[in-house]
This record gives sequence, C-alpha cells and structure tokens, in this order.
Amino acid sequence: MADASPSSEPSGPVVFLKSELTRRSLLAGAWGAFGAFLVASAGGAARFMLPNVLYEPSQRFKMGKVKDFPLGVTINKEQRVWVVRDEKGVYALWARCTHLGCTPNWFPAEVRFKCPCHGSNYNLDGDVIAGPAPKPLWRCAVDVTPEGDLVVDKSQMENRPGFRDRGSFHVMA
Repeated sequence: MADASPSSEPSGPVVFLKSELTRRSLLAGAWGAFGAFLVASAGGAARFMLPNVLYEPSQRFKMGKVKDFPLGVTINKEQRVWVVRDEKGVYALWARCTHLGCTPNWFPAEVRFKCPCHGSNYNLDGDVIAGPAPKPLWRCAVDVTPEGDLVVDKSQMENRPGFRDRGSFHVMA
C-alpha cells in the first residue's frame, strides 16, 4: 500500500518575497538619479566645448596674375571656378549648374557652357540659353591685389543681370 504522506511540494501558487520600499532605498534611488543627471550634464558641457567644425578650404583664393590670363575661359577644377577674360575685364563664374548642381563643361567651339546632367546651356556671361536651369550661373566676387594677382571670393556671389556686371563682380584688366 502506498504511503499517504503529504507531498513536500506546495500545491498552491508560489508566493515570492517582496521587499518593502523604505526611506533608505528611496533616498538611495534619488541620489543615484541625481548622480546620473550630473554625469550627463558634465558630458553635455564637455561636448559643448568641442563643437563640430568643418575644415573646408577658404572661399577666397588667388588665381594668379591677371596679365597671365588669356582672352577667353580659364578653368580651375580644384576650386570649381571659371575665369573669363574679355575686352572689358575679368570675372569669375562658379562652375555649378543652377538646375541641380552638376558641373557644366566649357565648349569653346560653340562658345557655351553645357551641363552634362540635364542639358542646360549657358552663354559666356552665364545666362541660360537652353535647358531646365532656372537661373543664370553665379558670378563670384573678384579683386586685383596691388601685386596684380586675381583674388576670387566664392562667399560673395551675384547672378542678377546688371548687378553682376559692376562692382566687385567684374574688374577691369
């Protein structure tokens, strides 16, 4: 006959011991949260002292002696600028299509700039003569140093006819 002794395993639901919330544990949690806040604040302050900086080349640069530029178009691929010298003087065009930013190419036989991306065409002054480009090419500010060097400043640009043909956007050479 089998022994009818009660089993050593509980037959009902298992009850876990709960720890009570005491003043000491509440204070420890509050001090822990305050310490985390201080660490995060110190990290934010340290990050503020080291800002994101883009080390880009200067937008103002020398292209060379003005007297050395021939009549016509001279290209500076590194700075993405065309220098145009005509009988009236010298000006610089930013080599960036006003449609979507591609770099147009110079075609001397056709005396025009053509964008290889979507077919915009510009004349020697930078005016749109064909294609989807909405505005003329941008002219960069130019200046001549006392030594005769041509300085191009891409931080100052103009593309409105009339305004771009005078002042610092077209110098006499």
